[in-house]
Amino acid sequence: MASPLASPFERLKQDHAADWHAYVEHRFVRELATGDLPQAAFQHYLKQDYLFLIQFARAWGLAVYKSRDLVDLRQSLDSLKAIVDIELGLHIGYCAQWGISEADLAELAESKATLAYTRYVLDAGMSGDLLDLHVALAPCIIGYGEIATWIRQQTFTRLDGNPYADWIEMYAGEEYQQLVAAEVRWLNDRLAHLDAGRLKQLSVVFRDATRLEADFWQMGLDLS
Repeated sequence: MASPLASPFERLKQDHAADWHAYVEHRFVRELATGDLPQAAFQHYLKQDYLFLIQFARAWGLAVYKSRDLVDLRQSLDSLKAIVDIELGLHIGYCAQWGISEADLAELAESKATLAYTRYVLDAGMSGDLLDLHVALAPCIIGYGEIATWIRQQTFTRLDGNPYADWIEMYAGEEYQQLVAAEVRWLNDRLAHLDAGRLKQLSVVFRDATRLEADFWQMGLDLS
């Protein structure tokens, strides 16, 4: 049961606490924290995450179209440009450190988990409004920041000598945490004024997107 004192976004998480915890505390995440995740699993995740980023850019392009005012339009455009102009290049470079070439990435086929989540996000945005799209993206945008923070807080986490320490530090770092805080504020501002029926619709979007993100971790473990 969600606490009435919690922020609107926190209430979404509380309403689906089991799904949220299954996502942020997934075995893939735990093995990232300890450094025990098989290299092949992380490489598979990195490859699919490249394809995810391309669809993520499309989602922000859709957000530009769905924006109803200049503030939202600029925010959506900035997010789109950040992925296309910066993040994809950084991801390609990071993949190269793991023995994955840009040519390898260009030949990839999307896994079922990648298709399921990314197309769900795009469908949520196409059939709904900008808020539907942001809620569908929230498990990714906000979840990664929460995951990295959670990892840093665990007694079993090992950063020294952990091959995944750079990944953890990137999402736990101040720059990404500021992005998470901004997204939480954006959502809270808009969720706070909705009626019960609309909140119920968005709650379903959040639940399903969270489950699909957990499946993305499982894809890495299964090499599927």
